[in-house]
Amino acid sequence: MAIDTKAIEEHIKGILIALGDDPNREGLRETPERVARMYEEVFEGMNYTNQEIAGLYGKTFEVPTKHEDMVLVKDIEVFSYCEHHMALMYDMTVSVAYLPKDRVLGLSKIARIADMAAKRLQLQERIGSDIAEIIQMATDSQDVAVLIKANHSCMTARGIKKPSAKTVTTTFRGRFETDSILQNRFFVMLQE
Repeated sequence: MAIDTKAIEEHIKGILIALGDDPNREGLRETPERVARMYEEVFEGMNYTNQEIAGLYGKTFEVPTKHEDMVLVKDIEVFSYCEHHMALMYDMTVSVAYLPKDRVLGLSKIARIADMAAKRLQLQERIGSDIAEIIQMATDSQDVAVLIKANHSCMTARGIKKPSAKTVTTTFRGRFETDSILQNRFFVMLQE
């Protein structure tokens, strides 16, 4: 699915009018085009399914020896937009761990997967689930853990207005779901 920037421009003009402003005044003349370009960038992930993202960023390398070591990439900075209010989710960090089978994923690919999964109208819980699913497909490992911490402007800047409120979610798949020792190891590594 391609993002329809012309339709976005028209709708933004309508929103400006609905807000009581003039989309033809100097400061707003190019706003619909700027917003359309911004949406095309920040919602890029909407152009791809999870399977397509796994294909784009599924570059793996053979593991030289058989091992059960955990791979963890932590504090990946991303942002997203809440699907309920289209409000920004910011100061968002994603940490992803998995247990490799015969191959490991290129480390930058983990960050790219997190970034692309976030670039959709989302729920924080779904971002974690999408990342886990994509990592599973890309690595052929069922054992994945994702931890996400974020501020939500729908809670900090409007509504209840609690600026220090942070939402933390975890997503566990495979052995991370059932092995408390593995979960504890994940949480300890996050603190290092």
